[in-house]
Amino acid sequence: MSYRKLAIAAFAAASLLMLPSLGVAEESVASLLEELKGADAVEGQKIGRELDLIWSRSGSPTMDLLLRRGRDAMEAGELEVAVGHLSALTDHAPDFAEGWHLRAKVFFREEEFGLALADLQQAVALNPYNFQAVYGMALILEQTGRIPAALRGYQAVLNVFPEHEEAKAGRDRLARQVGESDI
Repeated sequence: MSYRKLAIAAFAAASLLMLPSLGVAEESVASLLEELKGADAVEGQKIGRELDLIWSRSGSPTMDLLLRRGRDAMEAGELEVAVGHLSALTDHAPDFAEGWHLRAKVFFREEEFGLALADLQQAVALNPYNFQAVYGMALILEQTGRIPAALRGYQAVLNVFPEHEEAKAGRDRLARQVGESDI
C-alpha cells in the first residue's frame, strides 16, 4: 500500500473512531441540560462545571493548549497575555465557541464591553446552549443601559437553568426597575 493510501486509510479510520465520541458528547450535553432544568442551585453549578468541561474540548490538542494557556493567564491576572492566546485560538479555530466565550470574559475584566459582547454573540451563535455566555451578555446589556434586552437575557438563562441565582437576581432587579412585578 502506498504512503498516500495508508495516510487516507488512517485518516478515515480516525474519523470513524471519533464519530461515536462526538455523539456521546452531544447526548451527554442534552442529558445534562435536561437535568439542569430541575436542578437546585448547588446541583446546577455542578452540572454547569460538567458542561464547561465538555464545551472546553476543541478536538485539537493544540487548540486545547491555547485555551488552557489563555485561562491560566486570565486567572493570573495577565489579561494581555490571555487575550493573545485566546485571539490565536479564535483565529485558528473560529468554530470553537469556548474560545470566544473565554476571550469575552477577559475583555469584560478589561471593561471592554463592546468587544466582550461581540465575542459572546459569536459564542452563543456557535453554542446556543451555553447559558453562562447568555448570562454574560445580559450582564453587559444591563451595565450598558439596555435594560429590556438584559431582562430578556436573564430570562433566557432561567429558561435553561431556572435556579441560576445571578440570573434570578438580575431578572428581579430589572423587573422592579421597569415596573414589572412578575415575569
